[in-house]
Amino acid sequence: MYGCQQILASQDKDLINILTFLCEESHKLTNMGIYYARQLYFKARKCIGKYDLEKEYKTNKHYKVLHSQAAQQILRTVAESFKSYYGLVKAYKAGKITDRPRIPNFK
Repeated sequence: MYGCQQILASQDKDLINILTFLCEESHKLTNMGIYYARQLYFKARKCIGKYDLEKEYKTNKHYKVLHSQAAQQILRTVAESFKSYYGLVKAYKAGKITDRPRIPNFK
């Protein structure tokens, strides 16, 4: 279940444009992290580490535009979702869960 907190911004066009830009950049960074982790899993059958995405995208323009802590948290969230997926796959193979888990998909 997802929670949402509504924040009313003033009708200042500059503020709305800045917030829209930051949201789009974080969305792009999330999808880039998911793409890299999926490709690593499909092609090499390797699990993504907590800091691997940060090393990979440290010089990326979408990473640089955001505050470093925000960008790091975005990529760590992607890594955590893949870690959860790997745990679910192990549980599925052991017969602890019945539904087959699906790999995290793009947003």
